Amino acid sequence: MRLDINLATRPYEDAAEFWARWGLGVGVLALATLLLLGWTVRSWVNAGRDRHNIAALQQQIEEREKERSQAQAFLDMATNRSTRDQSQFLNSLIRRKAFSWTRVFEDLEQVMPSNLHVTSLQPEYNEQSVMQLDMKVTGDTRNAVVDLIHRMEGSKHFRNAQLVQEGSDQTGNVIAAVVATYVPDATEGSKK
Repeated sequence: MRLDINLATRPYEDAAEFWARWGLGVGVLALATLLLLGWTVRSWVNAGRDRHNIAALQQQIEEREKERSQAQAFLDMATNRSTRDQSQFLNSLIRRKAFSWTRVFEDLEQVMPSNLHVTSLQPEYNEQSVMQLDMKVTGDTRNAVVDLIHRMEGSKHFRNAQLVQEGSDQTGNVIAAVVATYVPDATEGSKK
């Protein structure tokens, strides 16, 4: 039996050396592939749980919305309108009575620059039932008003402070209208 080997066209390759060099790399890549595949399957299972939880929460929201609309329809009935209106009126009185002028002035004192004075303060509840303070301030310079707004933005009791109007009086003092949302500290109110 005769074997013809032409080393010029098919050179000799040592398979053991090839697997020694590349086997470890191929094994690491295979392990990384398995890990990524496992992580993908786990993420897909977790996403399925999240989708299920979201569907359950959406169903609860729909049920609550249905209950709210039924309650609103019940309150809108002609026989219940006077009770609803009286309840809303009493709730607004209670809310106004719970407003603490002392607390507002103490919180304003913390943020008010020394060369600025409050000349008018009007608290009102907006459509979202959040206390909004409309105030007019007088000071020496416009920088004092800007400083007040910056301090209000950094305070935990005031949000969305805005300078809505500014001008000056005959003596050169700056008069400005500032609007801010007031957030009283709930823990302090419960201590009283």
